[in-house]
Amino acid sequence: MTKVFVAGHNGMVGSAICRQLTSIGDEIVTATRKELDLISQSQVAEFFGDNQFDQVYLAAAKVGGIYANSTYPADFIYQNLMIQSNVIDSAYRSGVDKLLFLGSSCIYPKFASQPMNETSLLSGLLEPTNEPYAIAKIAGIKMCESYNVQYGTDYRCVMPTNLYGIGDNFHPENSHVVPALIRRFHEARCTAQASVVVWGSGTVKREFLHVDDMARACCFVMNHPKDSYSKVVKPTLSHVNVGLGEDVSITELATLIAKVVGFTGDIIFDTSKPDGPPRKLLDISLIKAMGWDPRIDLYEGLKSTYAWFIENSTVRD
Repeated sequence: MTKVFVAGHNGMVGSAICRQLTSIGDEIVTATRKELDLISQSQVAEFFGDNQFDQVYLAAAKVGGIYANSTYPADFIYQNLMIQSNVIDSAYRSGVDKLLFLGSSCIYPKFASQPMNETSLLSGLLEPTNEPYAIAKIAGIKMCESYNVQYGTDYRCVMPTNLYGIGDNFHPENSHVVPALIRRFHEARCTAQASVVVWGSGTVKREFLHVDDMARACCFVMNHPKDSYSKVVKPTLSHVNVGLGEDVSITELATLIAKVVGFTGDIIFDTSKPDGPPRKLLDISLIKAMGWDPRIDLYEGLKSTYAWFIENSTVRD
């Protein structure tokens, strides 16, 4: 049985990875923040020294939307750099040969050619609203790449598009666009509001992947045979994009979420708020060439996410 440490198991992605690993019978080891502070080098080193892991999924990170990234940039760069540096180095020093690092599509330049290919990394300026977070994630990719080159480890990186689904963060200020809109439209319907305000122009386009599809992709990439993997993912790339392969405008997304929630009022776009990059669509040809495809379309994914929100939220009709 494979012994696996999932860092960030309480998060949306980490919990989805745990569900996927449970379904295939792996032994999962987790630790809460009280049990293990991933920002502490000594605690992480001791934890890895006390365990003999076969694999590590590094899903722990400080994440948030435009508001959170703009308000807390120091927290985003410091905490993410410390978490990934401690985990990756301790994994190597304790003899872990296989590790999967989860990045973000924000690693690519703001005006990268669409769809964004893995080779777009470091080819232009980043989006200013989340640059500190993006730089931390790029450092994680390069750290895995460097350990592979110098130490012969098999540390792989996946770059997900925007994720949503079970376990998402529905905080009214610090959440990403899908959970933020689900909550906003739900509250508007419950209080019979005539309209809902959405940040930005509504014209920018984004790609959204259900977290259960992401978890499948993580396990798929982690366990893909090394010889086959290296033929598709060249050493100079170091990472693989994971996405749905199609995008929608924020206007289309908001309209779809309103339909799922049952909100029939007006949708107003506040153009004084930042949009971010005009388009973010990942080129997923590499992972598709390896044999993986997404299974959950956006509408069905939004319906299941809203159902989970209703079951777990204190915001009631």
